[in-house]
Amino acid sequence: MSETYSLQRGTAPLLVSLPHDGTALPDDIAARLVPEARRVPDTDWHVSRLYAFARELGASVIAPTYSRYVVDLNRPPDDVSLYPGQNTTGLCPTVQFSGEPVYLAGQEPSPEEIAQRIERYWRPYHAALAEEIVRIKSIHGRAVLWEGHSIRSVVPFLFDGRLPDFNLGTAAGASCSPALQRRLEAVLAAQKNYTFVVNGRFKGGYITRHYADPAHGVDAVQLELAQLNYMDEDSFAYREDLAAPTQALIRRLLETTLATE
Repeated sequence: MSETYSLQRGTAPLLVSLPHDGTALPDDIAARLVPEARRVPDTDWHVSRLYAFARELGASVIAPTYSRYVVDLNRPPDDVSLYPGQNTTGLCPTVQFSGEPVYLAGQEPSPEEIAQRIERYWRPYHAALAEEIVRIKSIHGRAVLWEGHSIRSVVPFLFDGRLPDFNLGTAAGASCSPALQRRLEAVLAAQKNYTFVVNGRFKGGYITRHYADPAHGVDAVQLELAQLNYMDEDSFAYREDLAAPTQALIRRLLETTLATE
């Protein structure tokens, strides 16, 4: 096990990846951040807690220790934009989702420091992720990679208006089988409590796009949740009353990925 991530291996053909769950900041980096950024506000808050039930389904779960402000595990190592022409944040973010800076003036990481962060924090997570997919597929003949994410419901810097509650991404249909996407869409369409969109603003990040290989039995799906459905977006406090029904729908989605076609 690495100090940069945790991996709990399961028994089902499902791997839940939570690449923005980490909140830790090394002291030398934290000292260079603006005060607001030290609160790591752009964390996918509480997703490990929200997905804790996945272990009951036999899923493997991988999550990082460190904040996305150290390195964004869902960005490619060459930092090519995943959404060309749209505002986004990079591999080692220098701007918050608010549009405000992450670093004090002149304290941004150099190219050399970014390369070091890739080696120390990015590569171990991805090596473990890749190895777990291989292990799962070798046992079951298939693997489903589920990317669990969340974000504030309103982020003008990134998108217009309020984000739908459930944002399912399959790289415009390229990262999973058409049958699986249809089944997941049917689950969302059958409920009436949450708004949803498929392949809207969030189509799936680097992990979804890079590791998907549906032609060879590896499906990948990203779910981006609007955080107001399980927490207070201002205080970052978890709301069990909101989280319980949200969890129930996520559970139905994960159970659907495990159902045989």
